Amino acid sequence: MDNQAMPAASSSSYTQIQFLQRQAASLLLYQSVLHSEVGVAFLDLLQAIRYADADARGCLQAYGNYFHALAARNQNWEEYLITQILKNENPFSRLAQQREFQDLPPALIAAVQHDLQLLQSVYECSSACLSEWVQNVAHLPVSPVVWYQEQNGVGTEKTLFLQHLEHWADAVEELAAYYQQFGTGLFAEYRALRWQAGEFIGIRYADPVKLNALVGYESQRDALLKNTEFLLSGETALHVLLYGSRGSGKSSLVKALLNEYADVGDNLRLLEVTKSDLKDLPKIVEQLRGIPQKFIIFVDDLSFEEDDDAFKALKVVLEGNLTARPQNVVVYATSNRRHLIREFFADRPTPKNNEEVHAWDTMQEKLSFSDRFGLTLTFDAADQKTYLKIVKHLAAQAKINISEEDLEYQALQWATRHNGRSGRTARQFVDFLKADLALSKVNKNTSNAELSN
Repeated sequence: MDNQAMPAASSSSYTQIQFLQRQAASLLLYQSVLHSEVGVAFLDLLQAIRYADADARGCLQAYGNYFHALAARNQNWEEYLITQILKNENPFSRLAQQREFQDLPPALIAAVQHDLQLLQSVYECSSACLSEWVQNVAHLPVSPVVWYQEQNGVGTEKTLFLQHLEHWADAVEELAAYYQQFGTGLFAEYRALRWQAGEFIGIRYADPVKLNALVGYESQRDALLKNTEFLLSGETALHVLLYGSRGSGKSSLVKALLNEYADVGDNLRLLEVTKSDLKDLPKIVEQLRGIPQKFIIFVDDLSFEEDDDAFKALKVVLEGNLTARPQNVVVYATSNRRHLIREFFADRPTPKNNEEVHAWDTMQEKLSFSDRFGLTLTFDAADQKTYLKIVKHLAAQAKINISEEDLEYQALQWATRHNGRSGRTARQFVDFLKADLALSKVNKNTSNAELSN
């Protein structure tokens, strides 16, 4: 029956396709490896080749979808498959992050051996092989273009243990060690994430700001670096409040940590949580417990109103409760306010205040909330000397070639006309000046070219 359905395919290729489809259907733990766009396109193509119609139009279309899916990800089939295996979340990969290999259930190990053997067969079905099958089925004079390029994406050093093994089933222990070191899922794929609508979302293009672009607050920077190194080394790190004047670089300093430690074990993750989502903070922290990466939960521009649920949730995380605090999570928050809960004069108790017996205690509770951060870093407003120091540093990095006197004069004029002296103002000024000089140079060259003609 099946042989009649696909008269154009050779019996050997037909048998191979049936075998691959059985392998894909027999996966026990790694089914989701083939559930993404590329995996689905691969399986659809096998089905289209197996049941090609008279003019093979469906087969050709399926090959186009497969080619497009690989090109969109900028990955070869082999690289895609290994990437999916390495970041796959399943009972084995989750447990392997928390237990030593010898403590994993034998049935789980046997299931992984089974799946790796099947996936190796799928891996060996190259795009070139699929192209040849399509050529035969569609009676094409030449085979369709094969998507291929030099590997990128997954670091070669991370994949060698699979790529160069004769039998993937022998790699279970090494695969478990990989999961224990690098984690799985979004946390293995992204270094920057945000919590949104009750789930983690990967940020593909994180802010590229570097520490060497931030000057003027060296002591605060050094304290934050040391605390972050405590986190990365597995020691107890402190929650940090960075407060001070707007535009002083508080947020940039936190975001720059991700780039500073990118090559230190690839272990630091920055998780952005907005104030409106702080109510989920205890739940977020519990989901991060036991994961191999180290997490900075970044809360920007923090302040609270009275009886704010977000305040209560953050207080639980900072102070702790009966649940032990995970060692791989800290909170870094920025604020323009030293006292994070807004206080009004009307809140202050008077002798006539008979609403609450211990009203002063309540007010002190509000004022002292910021003290619950183990480390508080203060960012004072930039004076003229600090502002010009930042401008000169940024101008040197941008390779702006004007006299120091002219640079200082323009920088001070900019600060007067715009947002005052701050690191943010300095950055805006240097960006504007760099663009202005570049455009002036282009216009000058254009004018000279017109004159010469």
